[in-house]
Amino acid sequence: MGSKVMSSAKDFLNILRSLQDEKSKDMCTYEEDIQILKMNGDKIAVVNMYCGNQPVFICEKYVPKISEPADQKMTETSNCADDDDVADDADDADDANADLLQTELVPEPLTIMKARQLLSWYTLSQNANVSAMDNIPALHPLWVRCDMLDPAGTSWFGAETVCVGNKVTGVKLYSVTCKGSTVDKKSLITLDELKQEHKKRHHPSSMVVKGSARFNLFGSTLVENTMIESQSSVTVDFKWSHVESIPETPPLSSTAALNIKVASGDMRSPMFEMYRELEFLQTLADGLRTGETEWMEPLESTSAVNLTKGYLEELQNTAKTLQDQTEKKAESTKLKPETDTPIFNSFLERGDLDFVEQLWVRMRKSVTSYQDIGDCLKLVTEALRYGDIKPWIHRDSSSSLSKLILQSYHQQIDHVSLTGVTPVHMLLEMGLDKMRKDYINYLIGEELTTLNHLCYYLSTEVDLQEQVIRLRKLHHLLEIIVTCSTFLGLPYDRLFFLTQSCLQHYKMYPYDEDHEFKLQIKPALISHFYQKEQPVLWGVEVSSGHGPREVRTALQLSDRPLVDHVIFETDYSNETVNGDSEDPAFFSTTVCCSLVNFA
Repeated sequence: MGSKVMSSAKDFLNILRSLQDEKSKDMCTYEEDIQILKMNGDKIAVVNMYCGNQPVFICEKYVPKISEPADQKMTETSNCADDDDVADDADDADDANADLLQTELVPEPLTIMKARQLLSWYTLSQNANVSAMDNIPALHPLWVRCDMLDPAGTSWFGAETVCVGNKVTGVKLYSVTCKGSTVDKKSLITLDELKQEHKKRHHPSSMVVKGSARFNLFGSTLVENTMIESQSSVTVDFKWSHVESIPETPPLSSTAALNIKVASGDMRSPMFEMYRELEFLQTLADGLRTGETEWMEPLESTSAVNLTKGYLEELQNTAKTLQDQTEKKAESTKLKPETDTPIFNSFLERGDLDFVEQLWVRMRKSVTSYQDIGDCLKLVTEALRYGDIKPWIHRDSSSSLSKLILQSYHQQIDHVSLTGVTPVHMLLEMGLDKMRKDYINYLIGEELTTLNHLCYYLSTEVDLQEQVIRLRKLHHLLEIIVTCSTFLGLPYDRLFFLTQSCLQHYKMYPYDEDHEFKLQIKPALISHFYQKEQPVLWGVEVSSGHGPREVRTALQLSDRPLVDHVIFETDYSNETVNGDSEDPAFFSTTVCCSLVNFA
């Protein structure tokens, strides 16, 4: 019997070892009905509590990706079958397969007995005193989904090696139990009971109790019983010591960190109109890259050519001094507003748009074809060539059209062939130039950074496609800063630090709206946001021991289950779900740990 167990443990070790060693392999099957996944622990809420983003093994029941009905087999058409019947059967089969393909597969748990068996094999395989097997390097932690059919309602079992140097000296075993959502606080485990649960397993001389909580500050909102989804979210994580009750509001002495994820294009953002301008810029860049352009709906009813003609005539009829022209241009930038959002106007609208920038503003609102771009720029270049206009431009303008304007000051204009993709190149340069100045105007004006720190984002030495990518990064940075400034009212020092953090991040990493930026803050800065709200996650942890021998017993309360392979029943009525009760409803998850030392 013992040799059979050791043989099974060795086979299981070999499977885990091969999966751990193969970098390109993330899944394998075991005993036909079990699949083992290799992933980062932060992908699963419960596992993340103890393993973070380190690699782990997840064991669950094997579920085929596409399951065929048992009676569905490939058969030849019988001579007796009617053709119409065959066609109908084929259609029904296609519909059935489509339904199977569209069904979202959810993880399936293993039985408690099987989970215990896998953990025992894992533990034996790591105990060199028993197995005489090679356990260097130590295996990744193992977590097994359970069906909760035992009296304790266990939803996960876990095992993690304890190492001193390269030697495995023991294993920590975890058990996770869950309860369905309840509004009855009396049914929750008390702090004293949690401490007693820890003492039963570990007999500590001293214990440390720590609290944690997460609140949503910004994201999806509920309006008149309708959820308005948002891809943007700002949450805050609190950590504190000396927990007194379950659950309690985080004290102002807590440490707090914002988790900021902002998606560009949110209509609630003060940056929305700037985003629409960036979209048009991206349309031009995509057209150059792919040869195909999907033009945006024009914002102006007047054609691009007529808007350009009108603008040139306005300049030709002006006989004022350069200063008067500058003031006129500052006034003329106030075209028909695209938004009534006063925040946007105060943040990013500039009153010093030069000729090229004002031309961009008109064209980007009205252009619907390559022909439009070519015709507008032809009107401009001819007016420059014949000296009909002497427009003012910023000294540091770098677009091709700006260079032609500088040449026109000396009556020496290079010939430009406005054919092919040249006009699109020119318009794209105009937009890049203008939008970079918009962003500089805000960031420098608010003293959030310096030009030296913006060199990477403002460089014109890279190709146009790369310039657009860097501009998108700069826009996303501004979305983040403006969200934290407008909706959270963060003070200058925190906005400055966040700006520097984002600038450094995007110098090294690609554009990613799913990335969460972190920012340490003082709880007092956002106390009015969270002290009257309910947390989405609240936890308390009792721990003892030190270093790799530290053991923890934890309780997590959450507004949604931390387990995705079990359907929970609730103990409250529909009235409570609809918000008629002020008491929050929590799912509770308890994690207990045992330490097994190898002799």
